[in-house]
Amino acid sequence: MKKILLIILILIAFLNGFSQELNSVIFDEKANQEILYGFCNIEGFTSGTFNEWFQTEYDNYIVDTETLSLINQEALDSLEITIVLGTWCSDSRREFPRFYKILEHLNYMFDDLTIIAVNRTKEAENTPVYKLTIELVPTIIFYKQGTEIGRIIESPVFSLEKDIQEILLKK
Repeated sequence: MKKILLIILILIAFLNGFSQELNSVIFDEKANQEILYGFCNIEGFTSGTFNEWFQTEYDNYIVDTETLSLINQEALDSLEITIVLGTWCSDSRREFPRFYKILEHLNYMFDDLTIIAVNRTKEAENTPVYKLTIELVPTIIFYKQGTEIGRIIESPVFSLEKDIQEILLKK
């Protein structure tokens, strides 16, 4: 249901001439800095102002390949993921590059990844973020066939790899 809603919202944005483009940068007065806002893709993080912290964390992170080798590829292939983050947030700056590197290692189908950047009040106009019950960022939400099967909120319980494995084992 949530995936259908997301598809409808994207179609509405398309029909309205892309009123919200990817990787929008706004000045957030509460954060007192420029932030990414709304729907994003990886290019928003790998170019411009946000690349410095993204690339540093990405390069320095060592993926737990042993844990990832235990993840069933079939379970991964049917997985949709939404990540809600704030480029102003130190937890998001730490966890998102690591999470992205893990997904690359797993050969994840990035067409099934939705990235939403929020402001300090955890809002992003023209996105479904208000329906996702976001209290802390980053929040990584895992869906199977449109149904939420788990979340990683702010930071992993054990590690990103082990938390992903745990979520996939539950369903």
